[in-house]
Amino acid sequence: MSDSIVIIPTYNEKENIENIIRVVFGLEKEFHILIIDDGSPDGTADIVKRLQKEFPDRLFMVERKGKLGLGTAYICGFKWAIEHKYDFVFEMDADFSHNPNDLPKLYAACTEQGGDVAVGSRYCNGVNVVNWPLGRVLMSYYASVYVRFVTGMKVQDTTA
Repeated sequence: MSDSIVIIPTYNEKENIENIIRVVFGLEKEFHILIIDDGSPDGTADIVKRLQKEFPDRLFMVERKGKLGLGTAYICGFKWAIEHKYDFVFEMDADFSHNPNDLPKLYAACTEQGGDVAVGSRYCNGVNVVNWPLGRVLMSYYASVYVRFVTGMKVQDTTA
């Protein structure tokens, strides 16, 4: 039994889902994964179900009917993780815009370095995203700048 679970919300992620699952499961530290699928019409859930046979005690899925949104997917996942008594809960996207290799670093920040919360940010060293169109990068970056300006927050990544 792992003390850590990674919540990955999905909607039409058939191109990425198997790869992201295998990368997380290939890490030295054992993580479990909870997929929250919002009724992906592209068959994402079917791929996860196939992989659940290979990883029956590590890969879990909640299937929701329809696209209910990222925020509610995370709330659903957090509730599930609490019910199943995980000590550490991670969240990441299926499209590799969050680097799975950072999971052990975030875990160590809490278990070895005394952090109560660890946040990974794509803005730590400039803007660092993969597979995003330029418009999405600019929107994310300038939305964060706007929020900092309006709220006076000193945190660089206001989405964290």
